Amino acid sequence: MKIYTKTGDAGNTSLIGGTKIPKSHIRIESYGNIDELNSYFGLVSDYLQNEALKNVSKTIQDRLFTIGSSLACDPDKETGMHLPDLREEDISFLEKEIDRMNDALPVMKHFILPGGHVAVSTIHITRCVCRRAERSVVNLLQHEQFVEPLVIKYLNRLSDYLFVLARYVGKQLGVEEVIWEPRK
Repeated sequence: MKIYTKTGDAGNTSLIGGTKIPKSHIRIESYGNIDELNSYFGLVSDYLQNEALKNVSKTIQDRLFTIGSSLACDPDKETGMHLPDLREEDISFLEKEIDRMNDALPVMKHFILPGGHVAVSTIHITRCVCRRAERSVVNLLQHEQFVEPLVIKYLNRLSDYLFVLARYVGKQLGVEEVIWEPRK
């Protein structure tokens, strides 16, 4: 199988189901942002030293692939494929991970600036990419395009997870949090 098909050379692409749309379509933008988020999660995982956290990252990457597949489908056509779905327990899983890590952290009394270690900074960048992906999926919904409701909820919770993960990894690495001290 060749990687290049040349079918997108004119600026169009096909959704799962065969519908052709421009590559500039908000649906393509949405699942492109999910793809970028998934790639950043791979980078985050490469920085993690804790095997349990690496396993969580792999689980999240799987769910992001599920979300990307969902967004890549034409909602008005039957795909003829069985695609995995997102479940409420995927959100519960993130919440349990957030609570578990948060229990090991000091109470946050200040705003925190991203930084202090390349791993922490990369997690914060990933959090920002996650927020952008969430905004693009919300935009898709606001343009009356079908989006599985759990997708937005999952992305919202995932950005919370990433914030807590950045703090947790920083603590594991012995990195002091960079407190924002606003100019007076």
